[in-house]
Order: sequence, then structure tokens, then C-alpha cells
Amino acid sequence: MSMLDDIGGESRLRDLVEHFYDLVETLPEGSNLRRLHARGHGLAHARVEQFNFLCGFMGGRHHYKEKHGHMDVKLMHAHVPIRQIDADTWVALMHQALADKGHTGPNADRLHRAFRHVADLLVNNVADWEDTATRRP
Repeated sequence: MSMLDDIGGESRLRDLVEHFYDLVETLPEGSNLRRLHARGHGLAHARVEQFNFLCGFMGGRHHYKEKHGHMDVKLMHAHVPIRQIDADTWVALMHQALADKGHTGPNADRLHRAFRHVADLLVNNVADWEDTATRRP
């Protein structure tokens, strides 16, 4: 059984992603995630693409790959300055979203481990946009 099946399919995943981004948008700890998304395509876009990616990542239809031709999460985020605190915040808010939506037990634990692993892989040394914007030639 896939991780997507474990949480109840695409409709439950969509609900989870929507709730996760509601938390990102409303909680103070989501402020840097909001800032990072604002420099890209925004949170509305992230809601769609997060669902598309996670669906395939969790063993369902590969919506993201069908649309973009790959599932390379590092490539998707290569231009984004992601610090450990950002990865930790993303994981903590996803953990909260999972709990809020009733996903507990071994299936949720499996997702937590997978999300933690991927979030840690994305931590990089890309210069923060604010740092580069304030530098003078």
C-alpha cells in the first residue's frame, strides 16, 4: 500500500496540503516560509504544486512530473536559500497539519520520516536574497 493510500487518497492529501498552507499563512512561525514563497510564484502556486508533487512522491499519480517533466526536489529548490530553521519549520508545520487532520500512528510516522529526510536534503548555502540585495558592487 502506498503512503497516499495510507492517508486516504488524493482528496485527503489535497485537504492536508491546504491545511498546511493555511498554517504557513497564519502562524507567526510561518513568516520566513511566506517570505521565501513570495519571492517565487507565491503561496497559491505552492498549494497546487505541493499537492502535485506529494501525490507522486507518496505513490499516486505523478501530476508534477507530467506537468514539469521531473520530480527532482533539489532542482525545484536550488535557487531558494533554505536554512536548517526553514526545513525544521516546514517539518513542524506539516507535522501539525497531519495531526490536525487526524493522521496518526505508523502511517503518519512513515510520512514524518520521509518529510524530515527530504527537508534536510534541501538545506543549502544559497545566499539569502536580502543579503545579496543589500550588497554594493
